[in-house]
Amino acid sequence: MNATVKKFALGMVTALVVLIGLAAPASAQDRNVLIINETRHTIVEFYASNIGRETWEEDILGEDVLPVGQSLNINFDDGTEACLYDFRAVFDGGGELVRNRIDVCSIGTYRYTQD
Repeated sequence: MNATVKKFALGMVTALVVLIGLAAPASAQDRNVLIINETRHTIVEFYASNIGRETWEEDILGEDVLPVGQSLNINFDDGTEACLYDFRAVFDGGGELVRNRIDVCSIGTYRYTQD
């Protein structure tokens, strides 16, 4: 194999590797959702579990809180390719709101509002 053929082959392999690396799987979707607190209470805990789970996952806020009027962007990609999640917000004072079957693949924003 001469040098020109080797360079061409190497160039083709490199191009193929780059194209494969850039191609996203057909099922890859944006699961980033902006959670906005429009209630009158601080959210002190926030849980989200895909509907295939039987228990709540860990508190996403951890040591943080989501004050009134503030927002937080959350990436819900847990590696399962799930789109439907149940949300649970716990407020200062002990109240909580559970919302079921939120499609994180089709929304970009979720607002907690006063009832």
